[in-house]
Amino acid sequence: MQYEIIGQTVQAVEMTLQAGESIFTQSGGMVWQTEGVEMRANARGGWKSLGRLFTGESIFMANYTAMANNVKIAFGAAVPGSILPLDMAKGEWICQKGAFLCAEQSVGLQVAFTKNSLPDCLAAKDLCCSGSGRGLVFLEIDGDRIVRALRAGEELIVDSGNLVAFSALIAYEIQMVKGVGNVLFGGEGLFNTRLTGPGQVILQTQNFGDMANRVGALAPSKSSVNDGIAEAVADIFN
Repeated sequence: MQYEIIGQTVQAVEMTLQAGESIFTQSGGMVWQTEGVEMRANARGGWKSLGRLFTGESIFMANYTAMANNVKIAFGAAVPGSILPLDMAKGEWICQKGAFLCAEQSVGLQVAFTKNSLPDCLAAKDLCCSGSGRGLVFLEIDGDRIVRALRAGEELIVDSGNLVAFSALIAYEIQMVKGVGNVLFGGEGLFNTRLTGPGQVILQTQNFGDMANRVGALAPSKSSVNDGIAEAVADIFN
């Protein structure tokens, strides 16, 4: 499989597939394709796919298979940032659920579990995808990409919404922010992720969840819109 990452502000990865080659993604990831690509949805992973229900994700994946040579298909990011390819043959990675864009069929994707055997996403709906096997997986990064290499025993505490992925050698723990006052008035997220090296960490400067909340807070409420309409009508007849 050949690919090219294109675009500047909001990137896409365009792939050139040969007959029989296949890519899977979550629904909504494909942005364009040429003729000769067949799409089928299935619950990838069989009964193991039920674990994705804990994350708020659909259990179904869209699979795109080339029916001829040199067909093209592209998958695009949702917000400004970049797309990062990771080769699973070089090691397993754990990624945030919103970071996964698409992957080759040879890549295994499953819910990541903590040492207490509960899905991480039950605590914080962020870390949930464990990528393994052989092949390429493409991750979507919001904002700018920051890469940190942790030494053995070195710790890093990250807002879970700013964590894209980390190598599976890293020990991690989901922690709720301590203190009622900090939760209510701190202005930060409810959950942080504590990472302990050795291994590599990929961060993103944009937390899309925080941005969406801030935009939503600025949007006028339905009642204020209705009040404004009522006042305008009253002015017309007065």
